[in-house]
Amino acid sequence: MSEALARGLDAMRGQMDTRTMSFFSSCVRCGICAEACLFYTETGDARYTPIYKTEPLRKLWKREYTFWGKLASKMGLLKPMNESDLSDWEELIYDGCSVCSRCSMVCPMGIDIAMLIRKAKEGLAAAGYSPPDLVSAADRADKIGSPMGVTAHTLKATIAAQEKETGIPVPLDVAGVDYLVLLSSGEIAGFPEFIGSLAKIFKATGVSWTLSSEYFEATNTGVQLGDSKLAAKLVERVVAVSEKLNIKNVVSPECGHAYSTIRWDAPNYIGRALPFKVVHIMELLDQLRIEGRLKTKGFTEERISYHDPCNAGRRGGVLDQPRNLLKMVAPNFVELPETGAMNWCCGGGGGVSSNERANPLRLKVFDAKKRQIDAVQPVGLVTACSNCRHMLEDGLEHNDMWDIELLGITELIADHLDEGH
Repeated sequence: MSEALARGLDAMRGQMDTRTMSFFSSCVRCGICAEACLFYTETGDARYTPIYKTEPLRKLWKREYTFWGKLASKMGLLKPMNESDLSDWEELIYDGCSVCSRCSMVCPMGIDIAMLIRKAKEGLAAAGYSPPDLVSAADRADKIGSPMGVTAHTLKATIAAQEKETGIPVPLDVAGVDYLVLLSSGEIAGFPEFIGSLAKIFKATGVSWTLSSEYFEATNTGVQLGDSKLAAKLVERVVAVSEKLNIKNVVSPECGHAYSTIRWDAPNYIGRALPFKVVHIMELLDQLRIEGRLKTKGFTEERISYHDPCNAGRRGGVLDQPRNLLKMVAPNFVELPETGAMNWCCGGGGGVSSNERANPLRLKVFDAKKRQIDAVQPVGLVTACSNCRHMLEDGLEHNDMWDIELLGITELIADHLDEGH
């Protein structure tokens, strides 16, 4: 057995908890999950059936954790696992799964298939079978603090530009405030107006907040890659900054993956409770609305639809809040078909967007989202995830759907903010 294979199998053994074993014991191989996966529905390729993507982990479970598997192995009836059990699944798992969890929603046995795929990634990553682009992003996250290589200098330059544009100071490294706001590199690089919009809203609503120049990244590339040690290391950086600034509330930005990681997964990665409460920006803005502190004026008359980010919506439960906010400014809001918890993924979650090799497949499976959009023909499409916005941009451009405007909810609210109430 090669050293790489040994590392991979050891990593998967470390993921083989009671829950995982019960899931494999419960699976009846019905295939219902296939019709919930856009990588299967849009390609028709049976290899993309969600439960099939867990095969390396399932093989290990059967061989080493079941009575009949152990017996068959001793009798030579089951072949030992080899490197092809990992290498043959590398492209399938990293390119053909956005870990959107839609398959988990429809499993009649209640199996969290997306969780199993994440666990399988641990073995592939440990054995060195991961996309080079994602590995590089993880390395930048580790060494620089951002998967895109965004530095504190870049953040400060972006803040300065937004302060000049809005005329509102953006607090940086301020201790003792109510909220520490995290940002994704995708927002800083692609949608810097998010920062200016926050400044406008928080000034009008009297919220005390800050950004941190020491660590500001919301994205956790360790989770996307399948490296629990790196995932924990990145969470610890957020913890360290919050403790240094004495902050008890951390705001996850418009990034679905970032929210599900820091809100739900982070305590498990670091092995203890977080010293702060996590709130998604949509939750915070909606709470300000409920309290009567957030008020808007005017409307956008265009026909607007909302794309639910998978991790914030389906896995995180942030479903009603963005709709409550949209109703404040968009009277002609219309739902996409199969929306909410059963929304179709943008195709780029789970690290797929960082994997250039997967681009042709990602654009192919965007057909599922295109059908949703075609069904209601909105003028504008709104979402609450910077990664989704980037992926939707790519998909709309690929399909020559130039007339559809992409918007972020925070910016939309800021544009209609009643600052004089």
